[in-house]
Amino acid sequence: MKPKQIKIQDVTLRDGNQALRKPWTLEEKIEVFDLLTELRVDGIEVGFPSSNETEFIASKTLARRAPVGIPIAGLSRANETEIAKTWEAIQYANKPRMHIVYPVSDFSIRHVLKISESEVVQKIKKAVSFARSIVGKDVEIQFSGEHFGDAIENFAFTKEAFLAAIEAGANIINLPNTVERYRPMVFVNMVKEMKDFIGDRAKVSVHTHNDLGMATATSVECAYVGAEQIEVALNGLGERAGNTNLYETVIALHQNGENLGINFERIYPTAKRIAEMTGIPIGEKTPIIGEDIFSHRSGIHQDGVAKTIKQSKGAYRTFSPEFVGRKDAETISFTNQSGHRAIQFLLEKRGIVVPGEEIHRLFEIAKTISSNENNREITEAELVDLARGFALSP
Repeated sequence: MKPKQIKIQDVTLRDGNQALRKPWTLEEKIEVFDLLTELRVDGIEVGFPSSNETEFIASKTLARRAPVGIPIAGLSRANETEIAKTWEAIQYANKPRMHIVYPVSDFSIRHVLKISESEVVQKIKKAVSFARSIVGKDVEIQFSGEHFGDAIENFAFTKEAFLAAIEAGANIINLPNTVERYRPMVFVNMVKEMKDFIGDRAKVSVHTHNDLGMATATSVECAYVGAEQIEVALNGLGERAGNTNLYETVIALHQNGENLGINFERIYPTAKRIAEMTGIPIGEKTPIIGEDIFSHRSGIHQDGVAKTIKQSKGAYRTFSPEFVGRKDAETISFTNQSGHRAIQFLLEKRGIVVPGEEIHRLFEIAKTISSNENNREITEAELVDLARGFALSP
C-alpha cells in the first residue's frame, strides 16, 4: 500500500508564516525559501497570494526564484478572482502548482458555510474547472478538503466532493487534519479508505495539525496506507500548536527505510536559524534539534552509552548528531541518578584511570555532594579534582 516515493511538501512560508506574531518580510521569506531549497524538500508552498499585496509580491518573487523541477504552490480559496490572482503570482515558477481549499466536514458546511452539500460540490467543481481552464492541462492542481479529519459524520459525502474535484481537473487530493481531535489511527483509517476510493485517479496528500501532539505520528503512518505526499513545516510552525514537524517526519521515515531526497545535514542549522528568525526558542527536549537529546544521566543508560558510543547504532541514540548537522556529541554527566560507570567514563576521557575499589569511594562522595546540594549535577572538572584529591593515578 505504501507509495514507491514519499514526497515532502513544505508549508512553512504559508501556514507557518501566517501563524507568526510578526510575519516575515520579503527578505526573510527569501532566506527561508533558500533554506528549504538547501534542505532539498520536494515542494514548497510559498504563500496565499490573493490575501494581500505583500503576499502576492512575495509569492511572485519566490516563484521566479524557484529551482527547476520543484513544485511551487500558492493557496487559494474556491473563488475565481482569488484563483486568478494566485495563478498570476505562481505562474513564473518552473513547476507551478495551484492549491485550492474548501471545507468538506458536516460541521463546517452547516455552521460556517451554511449551505447544502450539493452547493459545496458545485462550488468545488466550478473552482477547480476554472483553475484548470487558466493553468492549462500540464500544471498540477491540488484540492484540499478543509476539515477532512472532522468529516466522520459525512464521510460518504467527502468521497463525492473529492471525486468532483478530480473530475473537474484536480490531480492531487490533500486530506487535512485541520484540527486534531481524535487518535491518529482514526485519521489514518480515513486516509486509507479515501485512498482506496480514489485509487490512481489522483495522488493523495496529508496535512496534519498538532493540537493533541500527534501530527507527526499521524502523518508518518498515513504514508503506509497510501499517502504519497506529506505536508510539513520547519520547527513545526503553524496555527495553534503547529503543523507536522519536518525534521521529525523525515527522520522517522528515514529510520524506517524510506529513501528521501532530504539533505539531512542541513536540519540542525536550519532549525537554529528559524528559531532566531521567529523568536520561538527550541525546547531542550525537542526531538532531533533539542539541546538535551544526546545527554545521559541515568546510571543504566550511561552504562549502555559508554559501551556503544562509537558505534553507528547507540544503545540510547536513534541517530548520530552529525547526521543532522550537529557539532555536539553524546554526553554523560553525573547526578545522584548516575552510576559508577559515569565517573569511570568521564575520568577516562581525561586520561585518568581509577582502580575499581576507588571508583566506588569516589562514587559515594560525588553522590553525597549532589544530594546535599539540592541534587545538583557534579561537573566533569569537579570529578577530576575529587579523583586527584584521592591521589589516583593518571
